[in-house]
Order: sequence, then structure tokens, then C-alpha cells
Amino acid sequence: MRTLVPSRSARSAAAHSPPDCSRVSEVKVLIVGSRSIPSAFQERRTGSAASAPSLHSTGSEDPLADYVRATSSLVRAVTENRIGRVVFQSSVGAEKRHGVGEIDGLAHTETALDDMGVDVTHLRCGYFFTNLEFQLNALRAGTLQVILPLDHPMAWVAPRDIAEVAATRLLSPTWSGRCVQAVHGPTDLTWRQVAEILSAATGRQINVERIPDSAMRTQLHQAGMTDGLVEAVLGMSTGLRENFVPEQRRTIQTTTPTTLAAWAYDHLRHQIVDAS
Repeated sequence: MRTLVPSRSARSAAAHSPPDCSRVSEVKVLIVGSRSIPSAFQERRTGSAASAPSLHSTGSEDPLADYVRATSSLVRAVTENRIGRVVFQSSVGAEKRHGVGEIDGLAHTETALDDMGVDVTHLRCGYFFTNLEFQLNALRAGTLQVILPLDHPMAWVAPRDIAEVAATRLLSPTWSGRCVQAVHGPTDLTWRQVAEILSAATGRQINVERIPDSAMRTQLHQAGMTDGLVEAVLGMSTGLRENFVPEQRRTIQTTTPTTLAAWAYDHLRHQIVDAS
């Protein structure tokens, strides 16, 4: 079996896969949208593909157009190499299909894979713990600024846990057709709870405040983002803010073990404390 794995969390799965897996599988770490994807499968095998576009770039003029191009590349790779099973790393909110900023790009990829008729599992993932690493300066200053209600609970998940779910699906022979598997992390958290957890894990007092959309838009522009990317990033919050109910509810099957407290202590604490 060959697997196409073009994401940071999937790279983690490849790095931590059991040694015996190398006897039955070959892991390819590639970038979706790259011209190298089809050529990576010159020796055709019927296998599986795990895909997660990583297109977040301050230089992107049109992130959704980037997703369309990346999806075309992925579809071509699956078609030309007769890959019969795909595990796609998507996001909570993709079920809306439109109106959720950059997540609309993931929805486009979901739809394109569904139309291919291959066996496909979409992993609808919660908010990555690692997104906090984009706010290191704010964390060091002691205040996070967000545009979501501070008491609104949402799923938070460690990318490593997503990788393990993806690897399990890739290697499992028990599923077929179209499947949607949510990956929700251990528990839903509000931003107030997140601030409390980060304060305890890092030993620094971290507060959180809600700011207007316009203030966040200004911050993103000042960070060098293009107009298109600013709106795509904002949409990932504003599109899930009003009366959104995830299609996949939390169950024991969607719950993963790594807590934000443990992750923050292991991965975030030193980035905040050592820089002071």
C-alpha cells in the first residue's frame, strides 16, 4: 500500500508509525498542489491518500482559488494513479459548504473527492492547539484577542491526535464508501477556559478579550496579509459564530486524548517563558 501524506499532522503519523508498517506501506510526504504529486506514484498502486492543504500564506491574494488549484492537483493524482481510498483532513464547518472563509476551500475539496466515486473519509477536525503558536507575541504580552464570544465552547484538538486517527483510517480495511469522522479533541473549551489553562500550564497570567471584527481586520492587515486572506481568516470565525451546530456531534469515537494543558506545558510553555 502506498500513502500520500501532505500535512504536518500526517508527517507526525509517518514519523511515529510502528516499524512493522514499513513492510506493508510506503509513506510519501508531499505538498498538495505541487506538480510532484502525480509523479510520486509512477509505479501505480491501489492505495490510500491522506490530504490536508496547507495554504495559509500572507502572500496569497485569493486563498479559495489556491484551494481550487490544490484540489485539481489532488484529483489528478488520485485519478492517474488509481488510488481507491482517500482520507482527507478537513475541518468542522466544512459541512456549511459556503460562508466560512478559508474552510470553504476544504468544503470544495470534500465535494470534489465525493464526486470521484472513490472510498473517502473526511476528517472534520476541531481548532488546532498549534494555532496558538501564531499568537506567541500576544501570549508573551499576556492577552489574547479574539472575535468569538468568550463563553462559546468549541472543539480543540492536538494535530498529533489527528495524525493517529488518519493513520488508523488509512490502515483499516473495515470501511468503504463515503465516511465523515469528526476529530474533536478531549473536550470542548471556551476562550475563557483556554486562558485559564494556558495560565496554569505556562506559569504566566494570560487573559483573553473579545475585540470587534474591524479591529481584528486591522491587525491582520498590519501583519502583512492581503485583503483576500484577511477575509478568509476572519470568515473561519464569523461563519461559525451565529447559530452554528456541527453536523457531527461529540461522541466517544470523535474524542481524542491529548489535553490542551498537557500540550501547552510540553510545547508552548518554553516558547513563552524562554523568550522573556
